[in-house]
Amino acid sequence: MSRQAVVCCALILCTTSTVHGIAIPFTATGADKDDPNLVAQVTAFRVLLGDLNANDPTTFSSGRREINWDAVPESSSSPNAFAGNFFNGSTTGRARGIVFDTTGTGFEVSANAINSTGTPVEFGNINPNYPNEFGVFSAQKLFAILGTNTMEITFFTAGDQTTPATVNGFGVIFTDVNDGMSTYVDYYDGCGALLQRVFAPAGEQGSESLSFVGVFFSGGERVARVVITCGSAALGANVNDNGEDIVVMDDFIYGEPQASVDSDGDGAPNDCDLFPDSPLCGASPCGPGLGLFGFFVPAFVGVRSMRRRLVR
Repeated sequence: MSRQAVVCCALILCTTSTVHGIAIPFTATGADKDDPNLVAQVTAFRVLLGDLNANDPTTFSSGRREINWDAVPESSSSPNAFAGNFFNGSTTGRARGIVFDTTGTGFEVSANAINSTGTPVEFGNINPNYPNEFGVFSAQKLFAILGTNTMEITFFTAGDQTTPATVNGFGVIFTDVNDGMSTYVDYYDGCGALLQRVFAPAGEQGSESLSFVGVFFSGGERVARVVITCGSAALGANVNDNGEDIVVMDDFIYGEPQASVDSDGDGAPNDCDLFPDSPLCGASPCGPGLGLFGFFVPAFVGVRSMRRRLVR
């Protein structure tokens, strides 16, 4: 079939509350983990998500999950690879309902200061300059993408680890962001529509700074997928901050993954299940032969988004 682009609402700019309730973005920077502004923003984000749930293979009705990497064993830390499904396990500690994927070569969690192989901390095994570039929010391990600078996150119910799930918010701590346009987080609904894009602010100092990005969706909309662009280049033995913006991550903070529900029968769990009267939600917006996509446009005052429907 031919593809016809139908531009919803004549591409009228509208606030996120018009179509998808209210998205509450959080951004902050700090020289270290004790910076008052950084701590305040992270704390406020945690409060909105709810109480911290136990890392058990149980699906809770509310609350949040967190990953700080520090309990990752040596066998899954530098110089060893880190499995993208490590935190979608069925055992306590690994049951957190989250899976990572990348088009690169994989992931790595940095080594503890004391380890049996003498591996340097903060990815010094990849590049000896990196320990002087990166800081930590929760000591002492960090998380990195290998072979590229992008990754995708999807969610599953922690109770069975197989049921696709969505969350009401997601946040991440970055370290050593020097360029305010190099690092950002994209939030997608179950239909593939981009709900929000938020850029990580540049750090307050040239190295070891911390930057936080988080979005809480208060209108009932749900996030099915998160895509992170982390700096301008992948880590490498000869890749340094003097030519690229090299960025890695610390804590992940996100709402309890809940099972996706297709309540309107359009063939896909998405925000149209929550907002069926939206002008974006016609007959089967995500059914066979039809895709719903979106893109985000930042504005100087407030946050505005344009969305479009592509009909095949």
